[in-house]
Amino acid sequence: MHPSSSDRQCSAKRKKVCEQSKTMSNENELMSNPKQKLVKVFSPAVLTVKEQFYDANFPFYKQPTELGYFSLDRDRQFFNDDRQLRYYVAPANGQCRKFNLLDGFRDRYIKRDETIKENLDHLLQWILQNRHLFEVPHGKDIHCSRRLNKDFVTWRGHLTKILTTPYENEEGWLMAVTLFNGTYYISEVETEMAKRKRETRTELLEEMMYMGYKFEQYMCADKPNGIPNTDGFVNTNEAFCTVIQAKLNNHLLLFSGEVDCKDPLYSNQSAPSCYVELKTSKEMHTPNQHRNFNRYKLIKWWAQSFLPGVPQIVAGYRSADSTVASIQMFETMKIFNLIRNERNLWKPAVCMNFCDAFLSFVKKVVIEDNPKLVHLFSWEPRKDVSYTVHRNSEFTFLPDWYVDEMKKLDY
Repeated sequence: MHPSSSDRQCSAKRKKVCEQSKTMSNENELMSNPKQKLVKVFSPAVLTVKEQFYDANFPFYKQPTELGYFSLDRDRQFFNDDRQLRYYVAPANGQCRKFNLLDGFRDRYIKRDETIKENLDHLLQWILQNRHLFEVPHGKDIHCSRRLNKDFVTWRGHLTKILTTPYENEEGWLMAVTLFNGTYYISEVETEMAKRKRETRTELLEEMMYMGYKFEQYMCADKPNGIPNTDGFVNTNEAFCTVIQAKLNNHLLLFSGEVDCKDPLYSNQSAPSCYVELKTSKEMHTPNQHRNFNRYKLIKWWAQSFLPGVPQIVAGYRSADSTVASIQMFETMKIFNLIRNERNLWKPAVCMNFCDAFLSFVKKVVIEDNPKLVHLFSWEPRKDVSYTVHRNSEFTFLPDWYVDEMKKLDY
């Protein structure tokens, strides 16, 4: 006897109710005991961002290692070398108070053209010029493969935004994802809000951005134990970038990020352990200012340096007259200890567990291997992560020169 149409509908409804009840049961169980093994909570269409679902044990994260590096010169041209690497110069006691962070803002400042969207292009150039690093055994021979044997290729900054999502209250993001030759490529797309902010940026904000670059100029030299050249131009086209491989649970990651400088005192240590991140922030005077710093800024500093394994952050606190009032050093691995006893701030485990869940979500959603197909993942504060699908659209970001070159390689 075959079930009737109404019977099938009722059965489908009961199945849906059971699935919803099971999901709610998992969610309630996790909220009542958040330290148990993390339960992945997402439907085929959305990924929740609620903190309580990721408040579990810290996930496995393999020690990041540097696979290579590259430089971008004053004209933003790519070089497969370390010509733009600079070296940390610790200021003498009291010397930092002479640092005028607005010096050169009017007449010695060359800004990178932010309207040019570079996507992953520089990292892809590096991959093509270093294919020997991805060689795989093939019988008795060693040859380059179409496959990178990495799950994800992206920028460190994109991963930083994903990590900090559970604690972000203001700015959303768009991440374009393409699956090509077995690897997921993630490239950020500028949101309309971010575009408006960029186009209407006030001079005060421009000055604050410049002061960060100027601080780097005061703290870096072109050679080990050299002297910083603070009379030269600040040119934001220039960059030295590390290329890092890491593993988050079962996700093999290849990502790149800009490095501010290398500490000559640790030159005997392999990168990234010898790198230093430089930051600036407004001088703090009140408990509320300190709490806001710990809540909103320190989390991003931690995520940005933890991902590539950069061990030190040197912060310059700027005073009202745009000079450096003081300098503080942070050890990346000890940052959480500074805020551990403060309530309602942030937890590293939540950040890393959410990143792991997002990458798993991407793998479940994006299954068609096609360089012209983009899944656009979208997130806004207090909402779930969702996605839309775009084929041969304006969101396609893998360039033909990369796709064609990778297709030339044999398996």
